[in-house]
Amino acid sequence: MSDSDEVLAASDVGESDAPPMAEKPYKIIFEANKCFGAGKCAEVATNWEMDLKSGMAKPQSYFLDEDEVDENVRAAEVCPAKKGDGCIHVVDRRTDEEIAPDPQDDGTLSVDW
Repeated sequence: MSDSDEVLAASDVGESDAPPMAEKPYKIIFEANKCFGAGKCAEVATNWEMDLKSGMAKPQSYFLDEDEVDENVRAAEVCPAKKGDGCIHVVDRRTDEEIAPDPQDDGTLSVDW
């Protein structure tokens, strides 16, 4: 298996600056390089805003608590980027599983880097 064929685990991304898991058990992995600025995420989630300078969306926070997860799951579900699979991924840090968009329906991280 070459380095490019290795499966990336959600815990491999962004954990060095993470708040305690008990406080923020969910995180967002955002494929900004796939975002084309449709703005659907910002329409359904207050955590997402459109950056007028870049023309792309961006989250205000990458780590979420229980009260914030539902709207961010919705943002991931409505994102039309990446051929409909979206470029916003919501991950349960406790299980290391992707909960949205989860196109494979198996919890594996569906990033396309």
